[in-house]
Amino acid sequence: MNSRLWISAAAVLLLATGASAQHTKNTTVTGPNGKTATRTATRNAGNVSSSTTGPNGKTASRNVTRSGGTTNATVTGPNGKSATRTTTHAAGSAQSTITGPNGKAGSSSTTHTPGSTQTTVTGPNGQTASRNVSRAPGSATATITGPDGKSVTRQRSTTTSSSSSATSNPQ
Repeated sequence: MNSRLWISAAAVLLLATGASAQHTKNTTVTGPNGKTATRTATRNAGNVSSSTTGPNGKTASRNVTRSGGTTNATVTGPNGKSATRTTTHAAGSAQSTITGPNGKAGSSSTTHTPGSTQTTVTGPNGQTASRNVSRAPGSATATITGPDGKSVTRQRSTTTSSSSSATSNPQ
């Protein structure tokens, strides 16, 4: 009985330390002309930061933080300009705001219900587009409506076949 308690305690400690561990990966690529590009990516508890330096010495980066149902992401290009996205997740929905390097913002809102997903995107000019998907066993229908009100619909269906008992007849 005592040994089970120690094994259980050791397993809990092992899992707890593994869940919060930080992982860093460094990658270097050398092209045929001998020039190199490097990338460093660090992951820690759902957060990610990465930096990529090209053969010209210019660097781009990406940083993502997650906390309490909110995800913040920032991408900075080699010219130093950044774009950001903030997404808030709740049960069955997500809302995002995207701001480009010019300071203009757009947004998206997605709602999930059993068998369907509705997404509306609003651009920085205030125009909207939507995508509605309904699913049933073996089929899915997606309708996309642009800012001009015109729509296109795609229907997909899948079939499954049961295999009969196959016999082998080698020649």
